[in-house]
Amino acid sequence: MVKKKSIIMLALIMAMVMIISACGSKNNAPAATQTPDGGETTTNTEQGAADTSEAVNLKMVFVGPKPVDYDSVFAAINEKLKAKINVTLEGEFLDWSDWAQKYPLKLAANEDFDLIYTANWAGYNDQALKGGFLELTEEMLKTYMPETFKAMSDVNWDQAKVNGKLYMVPQNSGESVEKLILYREDLRKKYNLPAIDSPETFANYLKTVGANEKGITPFTPETGDWKMHNLDRIMLKQQNDWNLFDLDIPLGFKITDESGQIFNVYETPEFKELLLYYKDLADNNAWSKNVLNNKNDHQQDFREGKTAAISHNMGTLGSLMALMRQTNQYEVALADINPNNKKSQAVATQNGVSVHATSKHPERALMFIDLMQNDKELHDLINLGIEGVHYTAVGDDKFQSTDKSPNYTGFSFWGFNSPLNRDNESFPEEATAMQNGWDSNVYHYPLETFVFDNSKVKTEVANVSNVMLRYAIPLEYGVIKDVEKGLEDLNKQVKAAGIEKIQNELQSQIDAFLAAKK
Repeated sequence: MVKKKSIIMLALIMAMVMIISACGSKNNAPAATQTPDGGETTTNTEQGAADTSEAVNLKMVFVGPKPVDYDSVFAAINEKLKAKINVTLEGEFLDWSDWAQKYPLKLAANEDFDLIYTANWAGYNDQALKGGFLELTEEMLKTYMPETFKAMSDVNWDQAKVNGKLYMVPQNSGESVEKLILYREDLRKKYNLPAIDSPETFANYLKTVGANEKGITPFTPETGDWKMHNLDRIMLKQQNDWNLFDLDIPLGFKITDESGQIFNVYETPEFKELLLYYKDLADNNAWSKNVLNNKNDHQQDFREGKTAAISHNMGTLGSLMALMRQTNQYEVALADINPNNKKSQAVATQNGVSVHATSKHPERALMFIDLMQNDKELHDLINLGIEGVHYTAVGDDKFQSTDKSPNYTGFSFWGFNSPLNRDNESFPEEATAMQNGWDSNVYHYPLETFVFDNSKVKTEVANVSNVMLRYAIPLEYGVIKDVEKGLEDLNKQVKAAGIEKIQNELQSQIDAFLAAKK
């Protein structure tokens, strides 16, 4: 996933309104209070003074593995949080292999935590509508996170709204959503294979590795990234200039179609052709026979030479390339196998942070997010770890990796993305050039900011999602011998689960959205 990761699969979005108790006149100056250890804590608010005299413990749920050096980095974070807003932060981490299952369960069970990483690909809309996230009003934003309120564009705030209400503090940084391939360039050269720049040349590479390299899995998918996984997004979305509304439903549209007509991806000839492509790869050992139960970290497997190719977003793969080149590992390279297709950027909800609807300290939670997006020291700590240990600062906007960098990485600190993000000085030149080419030719389309409200079809969405897991995933990894029969069964089950009702509701909302823009 994108991390970037994509990836990516879930359900999120909800509604619950909490009214913040009186916190002083709008004309009051910011107040200074004494922390228990004698240090002075101030809050830089424009409209009122937030009381931070009470020490507060906040718990945040992240997706991704707990970093090796969690204790030392979060101790440094908490030292600064204590001094600034009298807060101590505890992190809980949902590993990539099972986050998709555990994430919605934590919200449904109303577990005790204050903040949670969220994103459009992680079901933000759905969970907001279910009531898992606190509604954030403009008054709350101005009072408890004034720096973010000033820095964030209206477009970003609007993109994060569900039914006109806000339940997320989105990232404040542009990001590409395109997926690409990271592969072993030394193996391509070893077998004198052509450049990997198309689905056909990529398949040739995988099949060659599968036939000749013992002990190396040609391709390893991202665990937990099942429904409409990264390869689907490369082979379907990017190759055909399509977009998908939700990874839990197989409904898409052509981004060049200004009328916004949607279709069932599973009923298209392109999907059938893709299944045959996958089947050919599976029959030629392109991935593990145990792929459906694999829980390995695909990035770790790539670093260790256990797999010859993975897919993710530019930021994740470029950083992994830089790390591997620093440690003189295998020769690696990037492949965009749809180089001539249109490129788009992520909406603001590609990454973000929500306050749990049942948080006992929503004011302090918002102050915490404000610091993480806008305080340089804290932003560097949460994103990169301890300076001089996990990274070396280069000026104000770049960094160099160290041998300890792998001890603090791999989890969703991206929820705090902002203009303060540092770029890796060692980020591969070819990755930067590829990204610059994409950024200079971003394609904007009418439905770019459309958000689907599935509240009227929640049951059908859940049913279709379950069908996708049971019937589509085995087909997409080529473990079903009869593709024709498997596809027929999939479409029969999707129809029975209510896909037509979802499609009708979605089309109705799209028609209204486009009509309102005229």
